[in-house]
Amino acid sequence: MRISQFKNDQARDRFRTAYARALADLWPGPRTTLDLPTAFGTTRVYRTGPQDGEPIVLLPGSGGNALMWHRYIDTLAEHRPVVAVDTVGEPGASVQSAPIADGRDGAAWLDELLAALDVTDAHLVGCSYGGWLALNHQIHHPGRTASLTLVDPAGFADFGARFYTWLIAGALAATAPRPLRPPLARLVGNSAVLESELMKLMRASTGFRRALPVPPVLSDEELRRLRIPALFLLGARSAMHDSRRVADRLGELVPTARVEIVPGTGHALPTDRPDLVADRILGAAGR
Repeated sequence: MRISQFKNDQARDRFRTAYARALADLWPGPRTTLDLPTAFGTTRVYRTGPQDGEPIVLLPGSGGNALMWHRYIDTLAEHRPVVAVDTVGEPGASVQSAPIADGRDGAAWLDELLAALDVTDAHLVGCSYGGWLALNHQIHHPGRTASLTLVDPAGFADFGARFYTWLIAGALAATAPRPLRPPLARLVGNSAVLESELMKLMRASTGFRRALPVPPVLSDEELRRLRIPALFLLGARSAMHDSRRVADRLGELVPTARVEIVPGTGHALPTDRPDLVADRILGAAGR
């Protein structure tokens, strides 16, 4: 099996330059940088906020890294320690060394990371692909997580034409001249297009060959194994799944789940309603 990596040294250097610039621009405040070894590669994390307390651990979506949470860091760090993660296998400062074949491998990587951080009561937050990883971690390695906040997570529907059309339309909108992006973002339903620095970073990552598994639909048996408080924030117009159907399924299978379908939002929920998402994360973590 393959691992995620840059196609050549030039692609890697181009991305690293863009990443360093984006990190300085988007996260100018204090932070501690850690590179932690796991069986799947070295994982870059950034820590900030108070020294004591149960941390909020942030996992990005597919193709993203810790910087996708830049609008959230200061707000969350006022209340709790915050750990923002560059997922192994995604374009960021982590370096993958072994394949991640499925959700069980992804869960094992995350459990090793939390152990290296000496975290036993994480308030785990995952967006999209990161949400799928967080769910798999709780399914396969319960015991290190106090709560889950899943922001339009993957794992509840097969990726279909609607989702891939949404992805492609967003990528094209992100390449348009800046004055055209707001109307295009509304047209395609993807507010992430307006994140100019992150869009530059995305363009710099075109030389990165991602080799992570496509999330399969979680089974009823797997979902029944969720026993901790889990908040599911779903975009009412999500291109990934039918949010009402997901909510009904969770209501039947997961007694500890709370589901909120956020009106007027899509799969780009973190950029559609950042204030609401931050408030719900803090609420789930008990402030």
